[in-house]
Amino acid sequence: MEPDAKGLSTQSRGKPASRPTVAVAFGGGGARGLAHIHVIEVLDELGIVPVAISGSSIGAIMGAAMAAGMPGSEIRAFALAALGNRTEVLSRLWRIRPPSMRHMISDRFRFGQFDIERVLRAFLPEAIPPSFSDLAIPLKIVVTDYYAQTEILCEEGDLLNAIAASSAMPAVFRPVRCNGRITIDGGLLDPIPFDHLKGLADIVIAVDVVGVPDGDPARFPTRMDSLFGANQLMMQQIIALKMRDARPDILLRPEIGRFRVLDFLKAGEILAASDGVREELRRKLEKAFAAF
Repeated sequence: MEPDAKGLSTQSRGKPASRPTVAVAFGGGGARGLAHIHVIEVLDELGIVPVAISGSSIGAIMGAAMAAGMPGSEIRAFALAALGNRTEVLSRLWRIRPPSMRHMISDRFRFGQFDIERVLRAFLPEAIPPSFSDLAIPLKIVVTDYYAQTEILCEEGDLLNAIAASSAMPAVFRPVRCNGRITIDGGLLDPIPFDHLKGLADIVIAVDVVGVPDGDPARFPTRMDSLFGANQLMMQQIIALKMRDARPDILLRPEIGRFRVLDFLKAGEILAASDGVREELRRKLEKAFAAF
């Protein structure tokens, strides 16, 4: 069997072989998750449509955009325009400001208590629909039940609410009520939810954008860097434990270590730094397809 132009095999008589199915798990990691765009673009270029998608935190947002049918090029253009442009970011934040000081106080409009659902309404692409049922590809979003100390899998109902719950990063956003429960960032308990795709596809791709604390070992981290870095350490330990039980067929770790979780204004830099994951994915897909 000879590889075709896209690295996929064809039968000896010229008839295309049936393709193995693919599913993708997009991990959490704040602004570092913009590197997921490369994965979506490569799959688009290869004509591969996942049969299922899962996501935590920023991975839930990227997964929802892909599941809604947005091509990677559109997601990239939107991210650079809406997140990588300081003027546009300030404009969008201004539009969701409380109407008065009274509302600001009553809404607890302060760092650590921002309403993630309001923020998402200002920053999510319009192409993302309000309900899971409107998606073109099945999507699984992981959120963390704060009081039950367990993860919840959202697959139906209010899509925006599930994305908000999965993205409710502690110390930045207040918790979200989801399915009657108080929930926070899904990445805290399941940083890369590839386990929820088991048995749904021949090839499962998992994308880790958690990263590890980065900086000068001779200097103490700032209070916020220490807080977010501790989360990175915890999440990497969870990933390592998950890997002992089962591994995805393809694991990608883009070069995003030097970026902070809230570095959305550096969208262009993040995409440039993580560009190498494109060729890595192509190589690993070719190898995985050749095994079928």
